[in-house]
Amino acid sequence: MELLNIKKLCLTDKKVFIRCDFNVPMDEFGNISDDRRIRSAISTINFCLDQNCSVILASHFGRPKGEIVQKYSLSPIARRIQHLLKRDVSMAKDVVGPDALQKASELKEGEVLLLENLRFEMGETKNDEELSKALASMADVYINDAFGVCHRAHSSVEGITKFFDDKHKAAGFLLQKEIEFFAKLISKPIRPFAAIIGGSKVSGKLEALINLLPKVDKIFIGGGMAFTFLKQMGYDIGASLVEDELLQDAQHIMDEAKKLGVKFYLPVDVIAADKFAQDAVSKIVTAQEIPSGWMGLDIGPATVRLYREALNDVQTVLWNGPMGVYEMDKFARGSSKIAHFVADSYATTVVGGGDTADLVQRIGVDDEISFISTGGGASLELLEGKILPGVAPLIIREA
Repeated sequence: MELLNIKKLCLTDKKVFIRCDFNVPMDEFGNISDDRRIRSAISTINFCLDQNCSVILASHFGRPKGEIVQKYSLSPIARRIQHLLKRDVSMAKDVVGPDALQKASELKEGEVLLLENLRFEMGETKNDEELSKALASMADVYINDAFGVCHRAHSSVEGITKFFDDKHKAAGFLLQKEIEFFAKLISKPIRPFAAIIGGSKVSGKLEALINLLPKVDKIFIGGGMAFTFLKQMGYDIGASLVEDELLQDAQHIMDEAKKLGVKFYLPVDVIAADKFAQDAVSKIVTAQEIPSGWMGLDIGPATVRLYREALNDVQTVLWNGPMGVYEMDKFARGSSKIAHFVADSYATTVVGGGDTADLVQRIGVDDEISFISTGGGASLELLEGKILPGVAPLIIREA
């Protein structure tokens, strides 16, 4: 699919509305702990400013659910953007209120305005047409550079595009790069191609797994989702996380993998704990013998060795979802060891955003990964073969 290109727009003397994804992690003191998503948007912002236009930036942050919550204000993000752009960034006190509308109308060439958190408006997540119209009224051109929310049909992502024709809207550089990279990854990977799929639930990854099966040579399962497969195989999984309603789906995936000749790997041992806590008593057990009342919270050392051995010959690795409860140091070892191995390999390595991106950044191997997506849910839906709601209006239609 070919997207409307930002380089083909006439931006001179225009007001350009750029939907970004500045939903960055913060520490307990309100400091930005990872500004990758902000840095990723800078090239699009600078390109627009170089065309002698003014720029209105918009993003959500956290989940304030339509209410004004001070801890979700974009003020710290405005300061970081200002630092990265090396120019003043003015901040609106609201989203489509009097302050935002006035500041947008008075914006001059070369100036940058950041709107307050889009999700302070109840209508944002409901794709409210009036909100979309109000946002669109501020600008002459719309640019979507927020890959991380393109799987959401929200006012600033999908609804707003209805108020701009194809000569006045386009994908930003980051969005273009993400879409092109995943399209190439799925259609023309260098083989052998392996997918490492983790995370807590099969339900969140079910369609992605089904869509990936015909495309990959090997699949490695980790995280809480592994226990649904292990239970279906008749293993005793104790009190581990399981989705009983998906046992047949798990069997279907394993049957389909066998039919297609895809090597399907499940943990052979796990780190089991007597409770879900950092101070839990834990021990290494085989995947068949998790004690009653105990739960598996990480892959074990034998699984790490098995996965590393089987990943040795692959040329492309797609990783989406951690191998265990990596937020707790005690259960982060499996994810950490796989991350180091993936980072050190000579394969093309792709991390599908979300928790996995956070994991590789925490461990400090993010610079060794070939491509880190800025969107967890969005990358997952691309892998499922879906056309994202935020991308669909930007696809060039055949004449």
